[in-house]
Amino acid sequence: MAKIKHNNFIDTVDEIFTVAKNEGALHLYAENKVLTGRTIQIKDKEMFHFGTTGYLGLEQDKRVKEAAIEAIHNYGTQFPLSKSYISHPLYSELEHKIELMYGIQPIITKNSTLGHLAVIPTLIRDEDAVIIDHQVHWSVQNACQLLKLRGIPVEMIRHSNLEMLEDKIKQLIPKCNKIWYMADGVYSMFGDYAPIPELFTLTQKYPQLNLYFDDVHGMSWKGKNGTGFVFGTIKELPENCVVVSTLSKTFGASGATVFCKNQKLREKIKNFGGPLTFSAQLEPASVAAAIASADIHLSTEIELKQNELADKITYFNQLLSQGNLPIISKNDSPVFFLGLGTPATAYNFVQRLFKEGFFLNLGIYPAVPIKNTGIRITLSSHNQQDDIKALAEAMEYHFPKALEETNNSESKINQAFGIENRKKEKVSASEPSELFIEEKKTIQDIEKTEWNHCMANHNIFNWDGLVYLEKTFSQHPDPTNHWDFYYFTIKDNIGDIILMTFFTYGLWKDDMLATESVSLHLEEIRKSNPLYLTSKVLGMGSLFTEGEHCFINEEHPLAERALKLLLDKVEEKYNALNADMLVLRDFKKDNIYNKTILDLGYFKIDMPESCVLQNPIWSTNEEFANGLSPRSRKHFNKEIEPFEKYYDVQIKERLSKYEMERAYQLYINVKDKNFAINTFQYTKEVFDNMDENLNWEFIVLTLKTEINNPMVGIMFCYKNNNHTYVPELIGMDYEWAKEYQLYRQLLFQTIKRANALQFSKIDFGISATFEKRKLGSEIIQKVAYIQTRDNYEMELMNTLQNDYKF
Repeated sequence: MAKIKHNNFIDTVDEIFTVAKNEGALHLYAENKVLTGRTIQIKDKEMFHFGTTGYLGLEQDKRVKEAAIEAIHNYGTQFPLSKSYISHPLYSELEHKIELMYGIQPIITKNSTLGHLAVIPTLIRDEDAVIIDHQVHWSVQNACQLLKLRGIPVEMIRHSNLEMLEDKIKQLIPKCNKIWYMADGVYSMFGDYAPIPELFTLTQKYPQLNLYFDDVHGMSWKGKNGTGFVFGTIKELPENCVVVSTLSKTFGASGATVFCKNQKLREKIKNFGGPLTFSAQLEPASVAAAIASADIHLSTEIELKQNELADKITYFNQLLSQGNLPIISKNDSPVFFLGLGTPATAYNFVQRLFKEGFFLNLGIYPAVPIKNTGIRITLSSHNQQDDIKALAEAMEYHFPKALEETNNSESKINQAFGIENRKKEKVSASEPSELFIEEKKTIQDIEKTEWNHCMANHNIFNWDGLVYLEKTFSQHPDPTNHWDFYYFTIKDNIGDIILMTFFTYGLWKDDMLATESVSLHLEEIRKSNPLYLTSKVLGMGSLFTEGEHCFINEEHPLAERALKLLLDKVEEKYNALNADMLVLRDFKKDNIYNKTILDLGYFKIDMPESCVLQNPIWSTNEEFANGLSPRSRKHFNKEIEPFEKYYDVQIKERLSKYEMERAYQLYINVKDKNFAINTFQYTKEVFDNMDENLNWEFIVLTLKTEINNPMVGIMFCYKNNNHTYVPELIGMDYEWAKEYQLYRQLLFQTIKRANALQFSKIDFGISATFEKRKLGSEIIQKVAYIQTRDNYEMELMNTLQNDYKF
């Protein structure tokens, strides 16, 4: 298989967080000498705190703090021993009081992350399966990775999509004993709830279905005795449900709790639940604080605190209802999410609110889809009514200003979040435009010299190349080989071209850039479901081409504005087509427009490296070899030049019917072995059209040693304006590949042919960069910028790559 460099998800997240940090929205430090909960000091500025997850403010309760202080005096800062041996003196009291709250014995863990790591691998048997909501907390998803090492199926569904959940259940029923669905009770970003009644209805319909809830954000402010959203909904815990809650966040202390009705299972988790057995226990101060908080939860005071917070939530909802702010999930939770769409708008808005004296949380990828960037606002008992009113007024005032300064709009935000537009936006009288954008649907409507002036000499997308591509793909009856074409030209007011590019719209495999092992797994599924995990994509360029698909005159003073105009236009097209993904490719890694594109709601991924050979004219093999590095010259003299004598090499402008059948089969041979870039297989019509086009030719290798001189290798090559030679596709008979160094010989014969034609450049494309580098190719690092409707496919691919790494 051809090897390529794959994108690293961590690098993508790191870049996004780095930009947010540089914008002053993440990785901040509180500077207070004393914290009260109502305000927080950042960079010498005192701000009202609307970012806490301590919704009832119990972390500042005098009784809770004094209990922690007393415990330190009495028992020290820690009790350094595993609970498997002995628990420190306060543990039994805490367990008793938590049992009084819930009516069921708890398992107490150091925190919820370690709780999931303790519970999930013990709870889930080898014969079981797991389905996770794709917005369930990272700590749950991370614990499920351990299950995959045991071969336990872990499936993912779109957020709260019950139809998709039921389909997964039906698929797993014949294969598994128990099926566990894992979700949050209250989701931490949007503040929306799990559909608990509907989920329990499903458990009645499918007895194999069990439920596992992380309810840390539903704790204390909801439910009898503050037992949380899930317990407040179900009243009593059934056998087929496990709930993880928390002693931190709203509870005001530290640690987490796990509840299951099965006594035998509870003891099994306590006996061997990973971190429960081998990690340190909660510090005495944390246990004492939790006991003090439990006393509050067991008193009538908890209802007063819940009601007080509920009144503030109602008040904030009333204030918001009087304006036009796009609050994404409207309910009675203390978590609100203001949708802002692009990172640029979110940075602008959060900085504006910081200056006004309000601290809010940025919500950004991967916590939310990149185009669903926004601000999370959380209410707590610390917030006073005047603070809440001032915040609502500040949000209403600064929202339109942030939109205006970042070229955003309410309609764009509504589109990104799937919100119905509630009003028509005012269209202000505009000044005469300095930029004009033209959209065409066929290359025939663009003047040939104008297009070639900007786009010729690149790969297969000179004017004639696009005539071939349109003829081949625009009317293709196979949906996997059918593309719509869109051409965009931006000119200034005197008619000079600033930007020119083209896009195609068609089906892509979601694993196109995943590792080979993932694609191998998915291709087995596609044997019965050919369009499994595929998406409708509006992408710059096409899957048949690579290189600089977007011409920008960087010397023009309006170049950046032209790019923004293009991105506005293609986003409109993306929404009109209801495409699943919008992709900009192949930009150089160090391009000057990186921040501009990221701010407009794209995330960046590394593309496979491409290979370009600048081809000085040479006369003999020896002269060619002398132009290589010493190591590459040695490789050429040993692995390539000696094998040339075994081949007859023919350059053909046309192939006979038999030759085309053989050539197509050789292409399929390579396609079936190469999952480095997993695209749909091209149909034979693609190659028949090459045969009829004068810009295409075929380098055919046959073996002299074999009877009948069979075709064993072929390069399908495009000639672009006597400038760029493009070996677009390759076909090989693998029976001879190793013995006669067939692949290396095809590469060399391509160089030799381009040299004979006096082409100055060869676009060698992606994959096998090591082999191409040894023949003198330059390796070019490229990136793509992506928008998606949601994170589901991206997260699923990342999960699968963890599953199927070799």
